[in-house]
Amino acid sequence: MQSNTTKAADSEEAKIIDNIAARESQKTADQKAQDKAKCEQYVKNGLKRDVTVQFLYERLLQLGCKPPDDLIRCVDCGSKPVAGGFGVVEEIDVTPISNQSARKVDSASCTAQTQEEINKLIAKQKDGKATLKLLPDIFLCQQNIQNETHARESIAHELIHAIDMCRTKMDPINNCIHMACTEIRAENLAGECHWVRELQRGRMGTNFVGHGAECVKRRAIRSVKANPNCAEKADEYVDAAFDRCFKDTFPFDRGEIVDPEVRE
Repeated sequence: MQSNTTKAADSEEAKIIDNIAARESQKTADQKAQDKAKCEQYVKNGLKRDVTVQFLYERLLQLGCKPPDDLIRCVDCGSKPVAGGFGVVEEIDVTPISNQSARKVDSASCTAQTQEEINKLIAKQKDGKATLKLLPDIFLCQQNIQNETHARESIAHELIHAIDMCRTKMDPINNCIHMACTEIRAENLAGECHWVRELQRGRMGTNFVGHGAECVKRRAIRSVKANPNCAEKADEYVDAAFDRCFKDTFPFDRGEIVDPEVRE
């Protein structure tokens, strides 16, 4: 049974999705092209100028994981109320029609996988008709990136996921604790729950003490809910992983967690 807080959050997200859909339906092809060009410039600037993005990218290389040249892409996310995401769900066909597995995903696509597409793939896996794998891929939602700072925080968030996938044998599609842990770490380490950001979102109120952890938990639960395998008990998975994963600041040392006010 959903709590009143969960119901309110779901209602708020539904309104955001409706607003994004209405906004995007009014955009011309030229306006959408401008969104993409602006997003791509933010990515270039982040890789060249932002010390946190550079630090995380270098750590990824040091761990022995060389990212593809097109690791970070700007795509059309439709009405998804998110700034970006990590991973493309790859389907490996296991039906007896062919002895060879076949990839069914175009990682160079200009659009993000929809929730409906992901749900269908997971349902297919449950029926034993396919196995799924998460391909390394970072995408920013070009229509939802507000400014350069927002883009850099989003890139840092997704690079934390990339590092987690590189250093451990994570399976965030099928293991909900794994997904909860990497979401907790990304929300905590990328600077998205800094009090300045929460103040800008209108969520600070007067409760400054412990608000960072509350923000991390709230946002991690929202992300875990996006996985159909984990949606029903997202709160429980985040609670179970929280203490250990919130304290895990790798690859930062204590005190090096990014402060968005001193990024450059």
